Amino acid sequence: MVFFFWTRPASEDQKACIDKSGPFNYDSKHSGASSKPLSSVQHLSDDGFFLNHSRVLLGSGEPTFEKAKVALRRWRHFNLNWAFVDSKTPIETGTKFCVCLKEILPWVALPLQVAYIDENSSSRGGGNNLKGSFSFGSGTLRGHLLAGEERFSIEWDENNQVWYEILSFSKPAHFLSFVGYPYVQFRQKCFAQQSTLSLLKHLNSSTTSNVKSDSF
Repeated sequence: MVFFFWTRPASEDQKACIDKSGPFNYDSKHSGASSKPLSSVQHLSDDGFFLNHSRVLLGSGEPTFEKAKVALRRWRHFNLNWAFVDSKTPIETGTKFCVCLKEILPWVALPLQVAYIDENSSSRGGGNNLKGSFSFGSGTLRGHLLAGEERFSIEWDENNQVWYEILSFSKPAHFLSFVGYPYVQFRQKCFAQQSTLSLLKHLNSSTTSNVKSDSF
């Protein structure tokens, strides 16, 4: 079961995809594994999972941290011309949604579910050498081409720096993804780069808007 569309999937298309999808399509023993540090999930490669990791500096200070959190909650990291998530999708544990991707000719809708949320926004410090953090992880559902989880994080560290991190583990869950897995891995790397650029663009535009507003 694969959800292909010749045009950009509308809200109704995505809902139909979610309604037809099943439960998580990976072993429950791996549930929540993406919430751990990279060093703690390296062993997943022994189970056939491909690990994809990216960590990029967004800026510094509490304003950047707060803006980046809001941007993540509004799915700005998926604001790409070839990939998107409905920006109205609430980031709440149990929420099902679709990641829609443009693949050469057709679009494909991939069903997922928010598996967990972890937030510590206290500027007084919250352990792990962080002043604050916000992250959520999503697991793939039946009907997805891959099996695994992906976590998106915004972290404000003790050095006042704000980081955007992506950590995922996945493996083919369909014949198409198995045959084209090198291409899938390439696309995952591309997404990490372009997702970061999308967030940076949003943060920079927000800063510019604030400067203009303050000038009046």
